Amino acid sequence: MKMRDAKGFTLIELLIVVAIIGIIAAIAVPGLLRARMSGNEASAIGSLRAINSAQSTFSSSCGANGYASTLVALATPPVGSPAGAAGFISPDLRLDPSVKSGYSVSMVATGAAPIALQAATCNNVANAMPAYYALATPVTVGSTGQRSFGTDVRGTIFFKNDGVALAADLTDGAPLQ
Repeated sequence: MKMRDAKGFTLIELLIVVAIIGIIAAIAVPGLLRARMSGNEASAIGSLRAINSAQSTFSSSCGANGYASTLVALATPPVGSPAGAAGFISPDLRLDPSVKSGYSVSMVATGAAPIALQAATCNNVANAMPAYYALATPVTVGSTGQRSFGTDVRGTIFFKNDGVALAADLTDGAPLQ
């Protein structure tokens, strides 16, 4: 019997390569998921900072020192603006609540009576209120994010490690450093 010169890989060699790839994937995937959650949390913090900035601009230029009562009011440009003009906040936060990067971002106006009625604001969408708070909570705790965040008229961002929404007064959260 004559042996042929066979070229190629044996089954054992292929199985070893597949096993090595599986081990590398098992090590890399958890790190990738943690990095994605960290990115989602950074996006949520950025969204709350954008809300604080938009509320400050709305208050000084449109709301007679009052704050917009909804994200929809912040996303609406002033009356008489040119077609396609931007509101006070980016369009990705135009709904209340808005889902962005695995977080649900919402805003609530607070206070007993409005500072300015809807007709007195520059965009005629909602009353200007004396205070607000905004929350960002993970859509799926442990998957899209681990921490929940909140902010209010003070501009400080607070967080909780368990992913549960912060209370309206934010006293159950710790300030973000």
